[in-house]
Amino acid sequence: MGQTKSQFTDEELNEYEDLTYFTKKEILVAHRKFKALAPEKVSHNKNAKLSMSKILQYPELKVNPFGDRICKVFSSDYSGDCTFEDFLDMMSVFSESSPKSVKAEHAFRIFDFDGDDMLGVNDLKNVVERLVGNNDLGSDEIKLLIQNILEEADLDDDGALSFAEFEHIIEKSSDFTNSFRIRL
Repeated sequence: MGQTKSQFTDEELNEYEDLTYFTKKEILVAHRKFKALAPEKVSHNKNAKLSMSKILQYPELKVNPFGDRICKVFSSDYSGDCTFEDFLDMMSVFSESSPKSVKAEHAFRIFDFDGDDMLGVNDLKNVVERLVGNNDLGSDEIKLLIQNILEEADLDDDGALSFAEFEHIIEKSSDFTNSFRIRL
């Protein structure tokens, strides 16, 4: 039928299907996309690890202000370099089929720049600066915006957002699931 032979066994595809929100067909599409980032490496080694700079060539990551953070969160060694399994996990979480709770957990990790399991003032400043880019928001305006975020979402008044507080915000956001998505 003109189909090329998969680099994966049926057993591997079944396992990937069990561990992701993808069908076997979608897993093969994800692998084609991964392979397209570095065909010279992946064609010969389905377990090749691609550098973060290669992964950031994926169109949706290239334009995402959090592309590097996304790579680091999904990289099995936190370097930002990704194997196909790391890439598949990333794409699965960003898929339409992934539950909101899974997306929220990963968004929190992406925004937690210092890795302390809280979104503190510095984390929120990083998030705001990445979101607004070079829109000339002054430091006073950024401070006010962060203060407003904390007033609205910091339910225990400890000056930072816990995962539970972050999740509470996400639950109120009707657009979160649509904005936290990457198409294969």
